[in-house]
Amino acid sequence: MDESPSARPQSRIHTAPRTDISQDQGRFRTHFNFPGRAVPGHDDHGYGPLATVVESFMDPGTLIRMHQHRNEEIISWVPEDVMRHDDRQGNDLVTDSGHLLVMNAGSGFWHAEETLADDPPLRMLQIFVRPHSLDLEPGIQHEPIPDPVPNEWRHLFGAEGTDAPLSVRNEVDCYDCRLEAGATTTLPARQGRDTYCYVFEGEVEIGGESVGYTESALVTEATDVPVTGAEDSTLVAFVIDPDAPVTRQGTIGR
Repeated sequence: MDESPSARPQSRIHTAPRTDISQDQGRFRTHFNFPGRAVPGHDDHGYGPLATVVESFMDPGTLIRMHQHRNEEIISWVPEDVMRHDDRQGNDLVTDSGHLLVMNAGSGFWHAEETLADDPPLRMLQIFVRPHSLDLEPGIQHEPIPDPVPNEWRHLFGAEGTDAPLSVRNEVDCYDCRLEAGATTTLPARQGRDTYCYVFEGEVEIGGESVGYTESALVTEATDVPVTGAEDSTLVAFVIDPDAPVTRQGTIGR
């Protein structure tokens, strides 16, 4: 079989504007990014195991009372400021730029989120991954993550058994990058997988396509796709096995 570059499938880039799917609960606001909707004719709002990437805002002094999640993996990515968590397992945790929180909800996990009155306004991502099986053992991971290195991708989580700092129970790897204006890196990729990239801050070019603040791109057959900062930018990328077995009974991330 010919594995020369000319014989490989070419990357295809599907860009998506800022989502218009949002919920406003006053002091708590969310914008739902559905990666599957970037691809014309795709029959699923999610993309394989990645159900949705939610941009969340919490004003100072906001409490999201104790509630349950089931059959989804929920990752809280906080690039600055703090998100406070407690749960029925007795955990009292603070997630910030140096820590990542993964709730493996499984058969059921109860938690609450809060910002104190003297905390700054919070903007974060809450990422919902579809597990491979229903009613798995519930649990939580809260771990320090390596300091970011400018213009390099940082591995945040991956499937169980990988070398990622934290794990989810399906075939999704997540990376982030602080990309400086004028700098170029390569989009994370893996053979047989596709890559979804969300621009949290700034503006970049992905394979020559402009992707701005809160916009995203889904790249199929991603191979050596350049990403260049049009300005200082913060990116989050997901390398996804689109054919992985998934469940679709999550509380939110269906």
